[in-house]
Amino acid sequence: MAVIKEENYHDEQNKNNILKLRKVLDTLPPFCRDFFRGIEPYTSTRTRLAYAYDIRLFFEFLHETNRYCKKREITELPLSVLDMVQRTDIEEYLEYMSLYQKDGKDITNEERGKARKLAALRSFYNYYFQSERIEKNTAALVPLPKRHEKEIIRLEPNEVAILLDQVEDGTKLTKKELEYHKKTKLRVSECVGLDINDVDFDNGGIKIRRKGGYEAIVYFGDEVETALLDYLEQREHIIPAEGHENALFLSLQNRRMAVRSVENLVKKYASRVTTLKKITPHKLRSTYGTELYKETGDIYLVADVLGHKDVNTTRKHYAALEEQRRKQAANAFHLREHSDRHSEHPDN
Repeated sequence: MAVIKEENYHDEQNKNNILKLRKVLDTLPPFCRDFFRGIEPYTSTRTRLAYAYDIRLFFEFLHETNRYCKKREITELPLSVLDMVQRTDIEEYLEYMSLYQKDGKDITNEERGKARKLAALRSFYNYYFQSERIEKNTAALVPLPKRHEKEIIRLEPNEVAILLDQVEDGTKLTKKELEYHKKTKLRVSECVGLDINDVDFDNGGIKIRRKGGYEAIVYFGDEVETALLDYLEQREHIIPAEGHENALFLSLQNRRMAVRSVENLVKKYASRVTTLKKITPHKLRSTYGTELYKETGDIYLVADVLGHKDVNTTRKHYAALEEQRRKQAANAFHLREHSDRHSEHPDN
C-alpha cells in the first residue's frame, strides 16, 4: 500500500516554484534549460525562478528592439545570439528597466532592481562563457549600477511597546478591524511556514528554515512562550482545511497563512504607531537586530540570530551603532584620575 507523505510548507513552495520555472522555460530559447540545470546544485528554487523571470525580460527586450531578434520568435533564438549582443544593448536594457510597460501596467526599477537583473544576466552569460559555448562574456563588461545605501528603518523602543500593546488589546482599531483583531491578534509577527511540531517548549526554541534552505533553531523568551501557549489553546478548537493540518498559524479560512496576510497585518498595526515610517515584517526584524546589538554588543550573535552567513553583511547594516559604541569606549575608562576642581587644597 502506497504511503502519501504530507508536504510541509517549504516543500510545497519548492514544488510550486519548480512548476512555475518550467512554464517560464517554455517561453525561452531551448538552450536556456542548460543554464538552469547547471546552477541547480547551488541555488534555491526561488532564486532560479527569479533568474528565469529576469532573463525572460531580457529576451523580450531584445525581441522588441533588436532587428535580428524581431524576425524570430523568442523560443527560436539560437545560442549565437548572445555573441551578437553588444555592451550597448545591455546598457540600453538597464535603461529600459527604469520604466517599461507589461500587461498594461507601468513597472519601474531603481538601482537595486537593475543590479539584480544585471546579476542574473552576468550569471547567465558566465555559464556559457566558462563552458566555452560563446566567445564573449559581454554582460561582464557592464558595471553594476551604483547602489545608494538606504537608511535602515526601525522602530524605537517606545514604538515597539505601543505596537505590542495594540496587537494585544486592539487600541485605535475601527469597530470592524477590532472584530477581525480578536481572531488574529496572536499571529502578526510569526512565520507562515511554521508547523506545529516545529515548536519545542522543552528547550524554548522554534525550528525554522533559513534563506538558502538550511535549518536553524530560534530561541524565544517567556513573553513569546505565553503568547504561543495562548494561541495553541485556541488552535485546538480550529479544524484546519485539508492539507493544512500541520500549519501552526491558520487564516480565517483555516488554511496556512500567506506571506501577504502577515505583511498586511503588520502594516495595519504599525500605521497606528507611526505614519512616518513604512514598517514591514523585515523592518521589525531590523528593529530586533538593533535592540539585540545594543544589549549585547556582540555583532556575531546578531549575525547568527538574523541568519546572515557573512558577518560583514551585519556590520554594514549596524555600522552606525558600532561607531557609537566605539565613541562610548573612548570615555569608558580614564588613564589617570582627574582632580576635582572644587575640592579643597590638601595644604588648606
